[in-house]
Parts: sequence; structure tokens; C-alpha cells
Amino acid sequence: MILKVKNRIPSARNSRLPAPFYGVLCPIAVGVLMALFPVRSVLAEEAVQFNTDVLDVKERANIDLGQFSQPGYVMPGKYQLSLHVNKFDIPDQSVEFLAPEGDPKGSEACLTPEMVGKFGLKAATLKGATWWHENQCLDLKSLDGITATADLGTGALNINVPQAYMEYTSETWEPPSHWDNGIAGVLFDYNVNAMNSSQSDGGRSRTVSGNGTTGVNLGPWRLRADWQAQYNKSTGENSTTQKNWDWNRFYAYRAVTSLRAKMVLGETSLNSAMFDSFRFSGASLVTDDNQLPPNLRGYAPEVVGVAKTNAKVTISQQGQVLYETTVAAGPFRIQDLNSAVSGKLDVKVEEQDGSISTFTVDTASIPYLTRPGLVRYKVSAGKPEDYSHHMQGPDFATGEFSWGVNSGWSLYGGALLAGDYNAASLGVGRDLLAFGAMSVDVTQSQAQLPDEGTKSGKSFRVSYSKRFDEYDSQVTFAGYRFSEKNFMNMSQYLDRRYGENTSDGSDKELYTVTFNKQFRPLNISAYLNYSHQTYWDRDATDTWNLSVSNFFDVGRFKNVSVSVSAYRSQRDGSNDDGMYLSLSLPWGNGGSLSYNSQYSDGSNNRTVGYYNRLDENNNYRINAGTTSDGQGTGSGYFTHDGDKASMTANASYTGSEYNAYGISMQGGLTATAQGAALHRISTPGGTRMMVDTDGVSDVPVHGSGGTVRTNSFGKAVVSDVSSYYRSSVNVDLDKLPDNVDATRSVVQDTLTEGAIGYRKFGILAGEKAMAIIRLADGSSPPFGAEIRNKQGTQTGIVGENGSTWLSGIRPGESMDVSWNDAVQCRIDLPSPLPEQGKGLLLPCRLLKKNN
Repeated sequence: MILKVKNRIPSARNSRLPAPFYGVLCPIAVGVLMALFPVRSVLAEEAVQFNTDVLDVKERANIDLGQFSQPGYVMPGKYQLSLHVNKFDIPDQSVEFLAPEGDPKGSEACLTPEMVGKFGLKAATLKGATWWHENQCLDLKSLDGITATADLGTGALNINVPQAYMEYTSETWEPPSHWDNGIAGVLFDYNVNAMNSSQSDGGRSRTVSGNGTTGVNLGPWRLRADWQAQYNKSTGENSTTQKNWDWNRFYAYRAVTSLRAKMVLGETSLNSAMFDSFRFSGASLVTDDNQLPPNLRGYAPEVVGVAKTNAKVTISQQGQVLYETTVAAGPFRIQDLNSAVSGKLDVKVEEQDGSISTFTVDTASIPYLTRPGLVRYKVSAGKPEDYSHHMQGPDFATGEFSWGVNSGWSLYGGALLAGDYNAASLGVGRDLLAFGAMSVDVTQSQAQLPDEGTKSGKSFRVSYSKRFDEYDSQVTFAGYRFSEKNFMNMSQYLDRRYGENTSDGSDKELYTVTFNKQFRPLNISAYLNYSHQTYWDRDATDTWNLSVSNFFDVGRFKNVSVSVSAYRSQRDGSNDDGMYLSLSLPWGNGGSLSYNSQYSDGSNNRTVGYYNRLDENNNYRINAGTTSDGQGTGSGYFTHDGDKASMTANASYTGSEYNAYGISMQGGLTATAQGAALHRISTPGGTRMMVDTDGVSDVPVHGSGGTVRTNSFGKAVVSDVSSYYRSSVNVDLDKLPDNVDATRSVVQDTLTEGAIGYRKFGILAGEKAMAIIRLADGSSPPFGAEIRNKQGTQTGIVGENGSTWLSGIRPGESMDVSWNDAVQCRIDLPSPLPEQGKGLLLPCRLLKKNN
């Protein structure tokens, strides 16, 4: 069918629009007509013909609509594109477009075996695929339903694959074929806390502590060194100065994706669900839960407590700091510990009034169940060592497994062999369906001590977990463990055999429970955490935390909250009891007003506070009140999440008793061959993504942890990236500067643990202006010719008589002009550019064919 439309588009002579703007409207008209009035289209692959009579241009013979004549047509050649496979992004691929066999005028993307291997196709799907161009390009017709469409404007090749062809995926989890080991680089992450306090007796103390990780990434390997440092100086009656710096751990690890496991070499702690943890130097290979789909992953421990003032919380294990942070006065709950942490954790809360409280958290695990048919394992070998890197004790080897026998039963067991110390464990797990899940195991130990002979004993353990949907409550875990008097774990044996401190005592019974309950009709939630440990040769210890919170509306105040927290820590025959009451109601623009009452150590403090977020990256809290003896108190807490670091400043005072202030900073430096950037961090030494805006600074980039801006080199690092999860980072288009456009504003990656990902946004920065393009003979490139910069990004389309609207103009830059399926000439932009509003006259230099 031939469709003729006459005199529907006004000419520049009759239009009230200036001629340059008309030159821009013509290509837009072409696109609209192409979409609405195709002259002939028999098949999607066939060319579309246009009646150029509808275009009121002077030289109808000088028109090149080749790029519009076929849907998705791309002129043959190589292009740097990102592959969008369904929702997954494979960036920065060199894709060659070739004429298919038997169709010399066509164009098709050559998807190489290497590219296809990253799609996540099932093995059976790949067996049915055929290839062309000397078996280097996938024949899309051989896999029914797969399509590939190029979008050069965004620098993407969109590939749709039927889900039946793909390996298992979820919204956030990708199969191993999509995992990225990142690029090589170095990193240095730090967490520094400083505190200065003055006491009523004239004493002063200054404390600076820090910890972090430095490392190198080489392919799949992560080389790491953990450090911690402390400086203490006190003046007054007992003046002291202490300082130390320790490299407390050197190790290397990598993902073994074929085994769904993690290999660690060097200094580490035993990661075991059956035997207590101890520090050693050697090697381990452990099934990595993080490499499994989310619904198959394990449990990560958490620490809860209450701070009396602004305080520093330090979580350590066997002398090594695992986590350190500052918290505001009131209840705190730390939930982002590594899921690989096991055994007992030592928690120290240092208050700004100088008091210190400590307690122990047992990371009891949920019942040991394994998916039917799946075998999970952990093997380690090496030699025990102390915190000072001194090896002590016998060489050892340990191994354990868990086998999902069927949908209801799991069998697990293991052994630890070390010559004079040996232990074996065997257990069974059962899915009780409506009644929850339970596992039961027994461990037998035998230790040979020079002065005490052979000590042999058993330890029995029961773990239970259940969510009661009908009651809207959940027992996260409940555990009971009983150990005979002569039972010893490896740490106790090493301490008894080689150490000087034997006062820790022998464990007898341990009860642990964590319980959550929701009373939804009343908008009430309750949380209970309890641990009770008894010993054969010393007093028992107890730790429990209880919190209840309620949300309700009062008049114009919506979401008013009331919460009560109570805690007890009993150790060495003394109790540390406390209670915290908080009432909070919305006040002002996004703020909240609160009343807090805290009881501890026989005293009762009452404060009124105000909290507000200034913006996405800044928030503050202020409090003022009185103590039970009538003294005034006050405190402030300000947090800033900057592009280069996260910083917290705090201060507090209590009458004439004390005043204190502190600051903390958390951040890191990541450097690669692609560039370097300072940034804030979430986990020291953890996974991160470096993004590149092609040298354009101050581009707002948004990850799940907030917005950061690129540095003066156009680089930024987003550290809130989870391993083995699909993570997205996007340009905040609403905050882009006026002279910057984003042709590709979203990037994705699925990174292995500790990787440094690298992704490049499509950023077009520069001025925008009208231009007239002329060839050497005074003529113009044909209507519809494309203009691209050196990065291959389209910056304009030639209109009538060479009129072109150019974007992304930079002084002295060169751009290529293409028609007839090839680059024909090149324009050079002047330096400096003319004043804004003035047009450009740009000669186009013809290129030789070999260029």
C-alpha cells in the first residue's frame, strides 16, 4: 500500500519557527511517520519503505533513512554495548553486527559463545543451539522465543529469553553463570572512634580506637589483613598512657563456585555448627550459604542491649574486634554481623560517663536442616594459634557434613582430630511441619592432659525453631545444651594444656531463646532474648532483654509510639539491671519529639528529646533532662553520611559529674586501574561497586544505602552491595546538573564476596547548541545522518540543509558523521565554544575508507 500525505508539514519558509528548529523537527516527523504510517511491511525483518513526498525538504534525493528502514537495524560494525538479558545486565561488551548468511543487506548481532555462557541458560538449552559465522555467533532462530534488539541510544542490546530456558533465579539472586569476580584493585577500610571526657574529680581521659581491613583483589582471590589500634591517655591521680597497633589477622579467600563453597587460607577461626570456634592458621573449605538462594541461607547472630549514655559498643571474639560502633543513649540492636560468626561473642559497652559493662552472647544456631538431596560440608586443617600469631598445640583436621535425606529428615555429623585432643559429633534434624523444626546431636570429646590424664565427656544439644502463624509469633531459636564435667571443647583444651588462664570454668548447661510476638489488632510487638549459662566450677551467668512497643494515633498525631525495654546481665555474682521507657510522637516536618525515662543502678534519669532528618544524608538527636538527684543532663548526636566517609559527632554532660564529647568516622579507599575514590563503607573489606561517569564529576549516584556523588575524576564507590545478590545502582536523574544527560542511568551486577565491581554509566556531558554542518563542496550531509562522539553515543541527527541540534558538546572534541552504513566525515568542535545561544558552523572533513 502507498500512503501519500501532501502539504501536512509546513516548510521553513511558511512556518513561524526559525529554520534551525525546523531542521530538528524533521527527524522527529520521520520517526512519527515511521511508527504510524509504514508504507510496506510484510515481515518484521523486511525493510520499511517511506514516501518521501511527505517531507517538505529541498533535496529529496539527499536523504538517508537507512537507519529507520528496518526495525532495530544497526549498520555493520563493532559497538560497545551492555547486554540486558531479561532483568540481568552484562556490561561493556564488544558486540559485532554482521550481515546474516544469505541476507547481505541485513544486520544481526553476533552473540559469541563467551557472551551466551553468561546468560544463565540451562545445559539442555545450550545443546539445542546452533551457530553461524564459523560457529562464533548464536543462531537466534535455533532457540525459539529468544530475541535481540539493539538500542544504540542507550548503548544496550536487549535480549529476551523465555524463562523455561533459564537456570533458577529470583528477584535478587542470580545463578553462578552471572556472578562477577570484579576487577583487580587495592582497598583500605577503617572505623575510628575518639572520645574525650572530664570527671568531677579533675581526671580527664582521651581514647582513640580503630579497626579495619586492608587488602588486594586479584581475579577471584581476596588477600586481606585485619588491623586494630588503640590509644588511651588519662590524667589525674592515676595518669597512664597506652597505645598499640596490631595486625591481628592475615588471610586470603576465594569463592569456589562449582562447589558452592568458600576457601580460606591463612589465619582464621573455625566456622563450625558442631564444634566451638577457635583461632588457627591453615586452610578451610566451607559450603557458603551466601552462594545458595535466599530461602536456603542460614542464620546471622544479633546483639541487643541498652546504652545509658552515648556509648561505644565493641563486639569481639578471642581478643579480635569483629564490630565496633557508637550508639545513642537507649536500646540498641546490632543485626549486621557476618553470618559466618559462630561461638560466644564478648560485648563491651563503654559509656561516656566512664562506666563499662560487659556481657556474652552465644550465637546458638537454628536447627540443622538441609534441603533434600543436598550435602553441605565444612573441612579445615591447620595448627591452633593465639592472638599474638604464636602457634601452639597439635596439628588438627576437622570435617563435618549435613545430608538432606528426604523432605523431612537431615543427618549430620563430624569429627575433629588433633592427636591429644579428639572429638566426634552426630545428630539428626527433623522438619516437624506444623510443629516447627528440631535437631538433636551429641558430641564426644577425649583430651590427654600431662598432669590430669585422659579427660572424656559428652555434650548434648537440642535446637528448636517455629513460626506460629496463627498466633503471629515466632521462636527464632530455642536451644538447650548439657555438657558433662569432663567434656572439653578445643579452646578449653588448649587453654588447659598450654595457657596460663584456667579460670573460665567448664560449661554445664546452656539455655537460649529468642522470641518475637505481634499483637496486630493492638499494634503491639514484643521481643525477648534470653541466655542462661551454668558452670561446673563457678557461678552462673544470665543475660536477657525484653522489649515491647506499641503504635497508635492520638488526635492529629499519627503513629505515636511507646516502647519499654528491660534488661539484666548477671555475671560473677553481680547484677546489672535496667529499664528504659520511651514515648515518641511526630513533630514538625519529618521530626519526632520524645520522652525517655531510664532506670539503672538505682538511679532514674528522665529526658525530653527531639530527632529529625535534615535530608537523606544528615540527621540529628538532642536530649535534655534531669537525674534522680536533681542534676541537669544533656546530650546531642549528629550523623552525616558523606560521599567520602560516614561521620558521627556526639556530646553529653551530667551536672558537675562529667562532660564528654566524641567523634567517629567510617570510610575507605578503593583504587583500581580504572581509578580511585574515597567512600563510606558498610562492612570492612566487603563487596563494593565502582561506578564511572566518564570523567564527569558531581553526578549523583544512588544505591540502597543512599546517594553519593562522583569525585573530580568521575568515580564513586557504592559499598552497600550484598554478595551474590543482584545489586542495582542508578543515576539520580532529578539531581543531574543542567549540562549533563544520562543515556544509560542504571547499572547492575551480581558480585562474589569481597569483589570490586566496575560499571560505566552512559553520561553525556557538555553544552547543547544548534549547528549547521557543511561538507567541503558546500553541500550538507544527507537528511537523517547520525552524529556520534568518540564513545559511540548519538549526539544528534542531521536535519534539512545540515541543521542539527547537538548535545554533549565539549571544547575541542571530535564527532563522526555517518550515512550509507559507514562513517563518512568528522567534525571538530571549536575551543573555546561560542557564547550560549549562538549557533555553530561546522565543516565536516571527509575520511578515507580505511579510516
